[in-house]
Parts: sequence; structure tokens; C-alpha cells
Amino acid sequence: MKKTTLLILVAMIVAGTSCDKKLKSNADMQAKVNAFIEVELTTDISHLSENEKEMLPLLFEAAQIMDDIFWTQAYGDKEKLLSRIDDDTTKAFVNLNYGPWERLNNNAPFIVGYGEKPMGANFYPADMTQEEFEAFDADNKTSLYTIIRRKADGSLESIPYSQAYKKQHEKAAKLLRQAAELAEYENLKNYLNLRAEALLSDDYLASDMAWMDMKDNNIDFIVGPIENYEDRLFNYKAAHEAFILIKDLEWSQKLSRFAALLPALQRNLPVANKYKAEVPGSDSDLGVYDAVFYAGDCNAGSKTIAINLPNDPIVHIEKGSRKLQLKNSMRYKFDEILVPISKIVIDEEQRKHVTFDAFFENTMFHEVAHGLGIKNTINNNGTVREALRETYSPIEENKADILGLFMVSNLVAMGEMGEKDLMDNYVTFMAGIFRSVRFGAASAHGKANMMRFYYFQEQGAFTRNPETGTYKVDFEMMTKAMNSLAEKILVVQGDGNYQEAKKMLDEMGYIKEELQADLNRINESNIPVDIRFKQGLEMLGL
Repeated sequence: MKKTTLLILVAMIVAGTSCDKKLKSNADMQAKVNAFIEVELTTDISHLSENEKEMLPLLFEAAQIMDDIFWTQAYGDKEKLLSRIDDDTTKAFVNLNYGPWERLNNNAPFIVGYGEKPMGANFYPADMTQEEFEAFDADNKTSLYTIIRRKADGSLESIPYSQAYKKQHEKAAKLLRQAAELAEYENLKNYLNLRAEALLSDDYLASDMAWMDMKDNNIDFIVGPIENYEDRLFNYKAAHEAFILIKDLEWSQKLSRFAALLPALQRNLPVANKYKAEVPGSDSDLGVYDAVFYAGDCNAGSKTIAINLPNDPIVHIEKGSRKLQLKNSMRYKFDEILVPISKIVIDEEQRKHVTFDAFFENTMFHEVAHGLGIKNTINNNGTVREALRETYSPIEENKADILGLFMVSNLVAMGEMGEKDLMDNYVTFMAGIFRSVRFGAASAHGKANMMRFYYFQEQGAFTRNPETGTYKVDFEMMTKAMNSLAEKILVVQGDGNYQEAKKMLDEMGYIKEELQADLNRINESNIPVDIRFKQGLEMLGL
């Protein structure tokens, strides 16, 4: 065979293979997009004043700026990436993931030509090593609000967000100030103005403190660089996001009394006194909202159903934190995902214990529990975050999950929850693990769920029926496991024990074979993986 003919045949084979891959990819993309059930983010805004309704377009525009910045942080040039894709379905899945990596599949690339997602996303140069970063001399290199780039000579430099995203921050700040002029509540006006200043200065403390005072306004707006999960390299860099929320006044009033109980709940933690010596602020706010817009980090992949902010430990100690429950998103996830999952993996006799009230309580107290424990190590190892380094986020999420469940049981014992069956919370908690670990173990939440699942298994908190593949909670053993895991996590944090935290992650922070088989049954049942939003001003009739 002539060389030319051979080359043509090879080219035809390669072209055919590429075409097959593309066709398969398009079919896969449709299935992947369909796995996120579309729901409408809307609520009744008839109780809003004309000024409040006039504010909303300004907040939506500022939120979209946060979305654009997050694209840059998570991937890079969004428009350049999308311009390479010629089908709308793949574009839709790229937009869901803010890049070519599937967030709920351990960040695996789903577009040919892309390798593994950089651990530091786009906060650092892709070719930067950890050793190079550690040797890099810059006072603000570990700041939440800087990105690391290479200078022309190849050396590293640390650039503050206010400079790196100067035009976007200036535009967002202008919109916030315009919204502040329309604000009828002084605390909302103050927050919006201070947040505008923070975007220009990278100093968010004053605006975080002001946000803590926002308890009476009908509209809430979370905006700016906030969570550090996107930085899987060091957990240093905060990613941009925004939430626009409308307060549910009736439900918020029901929950407000729990904030005053935080100091008592801290004293009741199942651990030695030295690990609970800090007194959490009792000024915390428990509120219920309907979300009407998610932007940036919070909209990437799985959608959060509760918010616990600010993250600054200074604010936690002085004022506590605000725990906001997103009722409409939460209800969607319960109805569309958790209930169908429970019918597959929860013992038939215990499925009656999977209730929305228990789901709501477990989620709410998870957020409250972030404020419990201590923020500074007891042995001068610095803050817990500094001492635990990259293990901090999954360990902290594990703490919040287990202490949230502990708090429900404690409040029942204190007579604060009325007549209720704790088995509802236990079984719903168990079903919630399966819902969350479908996301894989790439995220801090995923790793936290894995550690808790295998700890419960070791302690006999549940049993698995090998014939049906269903799980049954043992009330007494679950209670014991809950208390012992709470103590273990609080001690690891208080000691700043990085080695023990790393050991827990290495031994339990991943999905093992038997559990994966059960997750496969869930995933083969066409239960949605998560929700995606139809959102915007038009959804509110504006």
C-alpha cells in the first residue's frame, strides 16, 4: 500500500472516530443537562414597596458582574471557550459548570482536549508549584482577596482583587450606591454603601459587620468574594458570588428565638471545656428567604439551600453570624431529589421518617453549627483554619453537619422544639448523605459526607440489608456515634491537629465500592442530580 493511501485511510479513521465521539458527546450532554431539573426561582413580591421593586434591577445587574468575575476565576475566558462549541446543549452544560470540568463528577473534563482542572482554578498560574508559592515572598499572597500571576520575568506577583477586577468592581460599587439611595431601611442603606467601599478597598470587615445588622429589611443581597472552596490548592482565595433574596417574614419569626440559645448550646457541646471556651455571639440571625437569583460561585454545579455568613472569625466572635434558609430551593430539592432517593436506599419501614420539617431543621442547624466550637486553637497554633490548611474546609463541614444534628437533639431535650420524633431527623439525615454524596468526593461537602458515613458505619449507627440494598438507622447507636464524632472533630480543630485531619480524609474521605454500587442504583433511576434555575427579573414580573 502506498504511503499516501495509508495516510488518507488513517485520516479517515481518525475523522470517523472524532465524529463518533462528538455524536456520543452530544447525546451525553443532553442526558447530563437533563439530570439537573429546571425549576423557577420566583416568589410573591406584592408586599415590596415601589422603592424595593426599583432596587431589584440594580441588584440583578451587580450580581451578573459577580457571575462574570467568577467565570474568570474558575476557568478564564468564558467567551473564548463558548466560541469553540457549536451545539447549544454542550454550551448549557459548560454554563452549569462554569467551565469544561464536571463539578459533580470529581471535576472530570467533559470536552475533548481539556485535562484535569487545576487545583488552584485560575487564582494561580497553571504551572506554579506549591514549593514555588511557599518560596514566594509577598505579605498578601495568602489573602482571600488576591490572585497570583507571573510578571514578564517569570517571577510571581500578588494582585489585589480591587486591581485585578478594577472595572467590574467599580461598576458594581456604583450600582450598590444607586440601590442604597432607594433603600428604606437604614441598615440596608448602610450595608450597601459599605459593601461598595469594600469592593474598592478589599477590606470587607466593616460591611460584614453591617450585614449582621440587616434583620428587618424585605430584600437581602449577598455580593462579593466570599467562599474559598474553588481554591482546592490552598483554600486561600475567595470566589465571587451573589444571592438576591426575599424574606419570608412568617417563617423567620418562628426561628428567631433560637439565636439567643447559641451560648447555651455551646456550653452543652460533648467535649472538654477547653474546646468550647469561646463564647459565640448571640446576635446571630436565623432567617428564611426565597431566593430569586444565584450568581457566580453559588450557582456552579450543585446549588446551596442555606447560607451561613460572614466567614470572618472576628465577626463570629463579636456578633455571631446569620443563617439564611432558602426555602424555595430547599423544597425543590426535597420533593424532586431526597424523597425519590429515600425510596431506593432507606428501609421501607423508616421512609415515613423522611420529612420536610426534619430536612429543614437539619439544614438550618448545620448553618448554626458553623458558629459553635472554637475559631482559635488552644495550643497557640493560630486559627483553626490556618492550622488545618487544606483539610480545614471538609473538617469544618463535617463539624457543622454533626453538630447540627446534635443541636436538634439538644434542643428537644431542652424543650425548645415541642413534640417531635428525633427519628425523623436521624433518618432524613441519613437520606441526605446519599443525596449529597452523589456529588462525589471532590468538594469539601462531599468529603465531609464520606467521613461521616464511614464513621457511622464503623460505630453501627446504621445497618445495610444486602438483599435490598437499603439502610436502617439504629436510634441508640446513631446517638452515640453523633456524640463521639462531634467530640472527635472538635478536638481535632481545637488542637489544630493537621496530621489527624489528614488521616481522616485519607482513610474515609472517598467513596468505596459498596457505597458506589448503591449510588449507581440511584443514578440509574433517573432521579435528578440537582436543580438548575430559570431565573431573572422576568420571573418576578419586572
